[in-house]
Amino acid sequence: MMSIHIPEGEYVLTAIRAQGAGGQNVNKVSSAIHLRFDIAASSLSPWLKQRLLESPDRRLTAEGVLVLKAQQYRTQEANKKDAVMRLHAIVNAANHVHPTRYATRPTRASQKRRVADKLQRGAIKLGRGRVANEV
Repeated sequence: MMSIHIPEGEYVLTAIRAQGAGGQNVNKVSSAIHLRFDIAASSLSPWLKQRLLESPDRRLTAEGVLVLKAQQYRTQEANKKDAVMRLHAIVNAANHVHPTRYATRPTRASQKRRVADKLQRGAIKLGRGRVANEV
């Protein structure tokens, strides 16, 4: 499967203040990033849009906008790169279709090997029993 590239104009990046500890610096520096991606307005194929909109992802709003928050790194640039990489990962994961699994039956020889292994294992466990005292 080919990986999908999303043009920069299709998502909106907004700088916000990060959560958590950080002292005085956390209150004045907006290093976290909010990425908003409108799935319906994007240039993705209709099939892929439908798959993304039907996904049970809690980051997806009722309007069909995917919202990602990146605040792992200390710099705004690193968080921007992280948010875009995560967006691409989500879209590429939705594009991947797992092959259909067909039910098969085990062969007679494999069934016999399985039963023989179980009998051998049971014999080993029987040998672990208490030894009788002889007088």
